[in-house]
Amino acid sequence: MSQGPRSGLAAVSSALLAMSRHLEVRDVLKTIVASARELLDAQYAALGVPDDHGGFAQFVVDGVSDEQWRAIGPLPRQHGILAAMLREAKAERLADVRKDPRFEGWPAAHPDLADFLGLPIRDGDEVIGALFLANKLCAPQGHHPRPGPEGGCGFTEEDEELLGILAQHAAIALTNARLYERSRELTIAEERSRLAHELHDAVSQKLFSLRLTAQAAAALVDRDPARAKDELHQVAALAAEAADELRAAVVELRPAALDEDGLVATLRTQIQVLDRAHTARVTFTGNGFRALPAAQEEALLRVAQEALHNALRHSGAAHVDVSVRRRGCGAVLRVTDDGDGFDPTAVRRAGRHLGLVSMRDRASGAGGTLTVESAPGKGTTIEMEVPGG
Repeated sequence: MSQGPRSGLAAVSSALLAMSRHLEVRDVLKTIVASARELLDAQYAALGVPDDHGGFAQFVVDGVSDEQWRAIGPLPRQHGILAAMLREAKAERLADVRKDPRFEGWPAAHPDLADFLGLPIRDGDEVIGALFLANKLCAPQGHHPRPGPEGGCGFTEEDEELLGILAQHAAIALTNARLYERSRELTIAEERSRLAHELHDAVSQKLFSLRLTAQAAAALVDRDPARAKDELHQVAALAAEAADELRAAVVELRPAALDEDGLVATLRTQIQVLDRAHTARVTFTGNGFRALPAAQEEALLRVAQEALHNALRHSGAAHVDVSVRRRGCGAVLRVTDDGDGFDPTAVRRAGRHLGLVSMRDRASGAGGTLTVESAPGKGTTIEMEVPGG
């Protein structure tokens, strides 16, 4: 193994730890590629996750600027050396990739690659990716590493061994990230199913009452116009309530834009719509908040939604306030209402009433804590704290 400063045990350990810290697939791929390029002193590194149609579902590069990447054009297809790595599931170490009979060229804007080292990333018998490096950097005594005469200095057997270790850990990190994203999808599906049942029950009840009230008004219109008028007013009120239920459910069923907008913007948007949809005043403040790990932001959002649901549907509150503020490296979510309140100890014995158990599970799953303060006639405050990254 080469004796450069990045080839020591500490550097390898740092790279492996960096892989394990990320839960999002894209972040894992970027970390793997950057770690491989740095550890093996390569000018370029890339990792492709193949799809089932001859291309790549994801393709991440390191060492190429955003402008260069845009100029190169569409994602590569599974051809040439890349196809061989995926198909034959074996390492490829070449002195000059351009002289290999399988070489099929590259777009005009593509950087010149010479020496090449590639390995498949395998999960059991399945090849889930291809990791490769190009242009080994030369590092003369007292100088910064730079490309050699023909693009590189040549990858060694020791480099191949080190990349093999990275590829094995990359397979674990990538598999874990995929499982995490799958669990998130299942959680979202469960939330949507719960909301769909809730929407069906709430709106069906409102529409049933609406139908009965309309029938009563029709029966009274001739013999008691005054009572018929009262019943029609009730029809209008019930129709408005049904519309409120629908609007609120649509907001909750719509996927949260956490990845694009962040927690504060996502909460603010949802709360603005809830404020318009309900007679209760719903307000929001976000102070000194900074981005948190994705799992923590999602947990905070789901707890806020559950607490808002309780306050708006069950408490009879006239005002619900939601706030998110920074605390140390983490954050605190607080949902307060001036509704009927309840006895938290009695609810705890009753099990999952008001979703308190699921909220506590979400908080603990994100490494945080949940506290509930309430009393009959005194409103309710739910506070969740997470530690941050």
